[in-house]
Amino acid sequence: MPNDDSRSPQPPTSGAPTPPSQSPNGQQDVSSHATGDTAGSAAFSRPDGVQGSFTARPSRPPAPPAAPRPSPEQARVFGRPAGNADSFNQQHRPPQPPHRPAAPPPVPYAKAFSRPQGADDLQRRPGAAPYQIQLRESPWWKPDAPRDPWRDPSASAVLVAPSDGDEDEDSGDDGVVDTGEQKRRLRLGDLPLRIGALLLAGALFVALAAGATGFFLAKRASESPLTKPSPEYNTVDNTKEPSTIGEIADKVQPSVVKIEVVVGSSGGSGSGVVIEEDGYILTNNHVISAAADQPEAAITVYYVDGSASPAQIVGRDTASDLAVLKVDKPGLVPIDIGKSGNVKVGDEVVAFGSPLGLAGTVTSGIVSALNRPMHLGGEGSDTDAYILAVQTDASINPGNSGGALVDAQGALIGINSAIASFASAGGQAGSIGLGFAIPVDYAMSIATSLISGEQPQHGSLGLSAESVTDGTNDGVRIVRVDPGGAAEQAGLAAKDIIVEADGIKIGAVEDLLAVANLRKPGDAITVKVISGNSEKDVQVTLG
Repeated sequence: MPNDDSRSPQPPTSGAPTPPSQSPNGQQDVSSHATGDTAGSAAFSRPDGVQGSFTARPSRPPAPPAAPRPSPEQARVFGRPAGNADSFNQQHRPPQPPHRPAAPPPVPYAKAFSRPQGADDLQRRPGAAPYQIQLRESPWWKPDAPRDPWRDPSASAVLVAPSDGDEDEDSGDDGVVDTGEQKRRLRLGDLPLRIGALLLAGALFVALAAGATGFFLAKRASESPLTKPSPEYNTVDNTKEPSTIGEIADKVQPSVVKIEVVVGSSGGSGSGVVIEEDGYILTNNHVISAAADQPEAAITVYYVDGSASPAQIVGRDTASDLAVLKVDKPGLVPIDIGKSGNVKVGDEVVAFGSPLGLAGTVTSGIVSALNRPMHLGGEGSDTDAYILAVQTDASINPGNSGGALVDAQGALIGINSAIASFASAGGQAGSIGLGFAIPVDYAMSIATSLISGEQPQHGSLGLSAESVTDGTNDGVRIVRVDPGGAAEQAGLAAKDIIVEADGIKIGAVEDLLAVANLRKPGDAITVKVISGNSEKDVQVTLG
């Protein structure tokens, strides 16, 4: 079969595209692609006589336009002055100082950083022999030693002793001692062995002597007895003319202390009164009772001058809410001790203590009542006391407990112990102007017993009673008498009603217990009794 290429070309059939014709330079003639649009062919065809690109590229960039010449006015304003082709004001240029070579470095720097003698370079070339420097032979421990023994002996840099001519140029040096021959530093190694041994022996002797002295002083302080048979108080006559509150404060504050008790992670604070020069401090039992049976408890006393010392419990009495501490501190100022019989309702009084932990607080008021029956029983304390208190309107708050209540002469008339207040649920009680103090005569009798090593004794009526009232009069009705007790021996019986004891009106059981509690066994009191339809006075000797 003959090849298809030998066939003669056939005219294109209807509807087939006509192939574009080739131009003489091998490019397709785009005009043959036109579909009869004469306007499009004229718009996009090459110009006449152009076979390649539409326009010829320039062989080099066009020259920049010439800068416009300034106008005569601009040349006059901005041009250089006539005859000056350099700077605008060359004739006024400041003269330049002539160049001078730098001054040579000071001698210490030259000695430290200059080339070694005979060397033409700071570092010898590899393979060259070390510089030969003549050094003076001297032991390393002497000041003029030429070599530091702690450096590498084979190092190329060594310490060189200064020459004799440089010593005068070396100005004063810190730490240098002038011995008259040459300046040298004082080193520990300069001390002779014998002198060093002698100084060491002296230091050891002083240390041993100080330790022995401290040991014996501490031992003597710790062995001082907690009790003494006859304590001595500053008893005064508190019937003098009154003083100002400022004078009272200056006098009494050195005798009042703050007491802090820490038991494990809990603690509390209160106040105390220095009653004896040997370190005895009177306070409330409920202030320190938490530490009474706890070996790990710590009691610390803080003084008005800011110092502090540990304290030990000498003794305590739960039935009177009183306790005595002892501290080992010289120079204590004991308070003046007054008498309860000289205290009258309306007398001016001043309260001292550390309310809410605020040490050195002073408040003032008056005695608003005497022989106020009170039952003292602090929360978390074993206190169970009945007292006939001194009532005052001087502001007293928690932390005042154990502090001093003094009269206008600064004499102690009571130990602050309790307050009356309206405490909200979950809140802490605060002062409402009713505070109560243990009378000084009773407090000091308890303190004397504790300091003497005795346990205080309290009187007892030997009966059980209940509070009663008929709507007009109040009293205490005896429910039972103890066989062989004080009440039975005095002839009292059940159903008898006691309305008075030792001149004090009895309106509740607490009042009767307070009267008996303030007396000692063997003391006699007179009680007024209603038995049946008769009233009689009965003398009872307390058991």
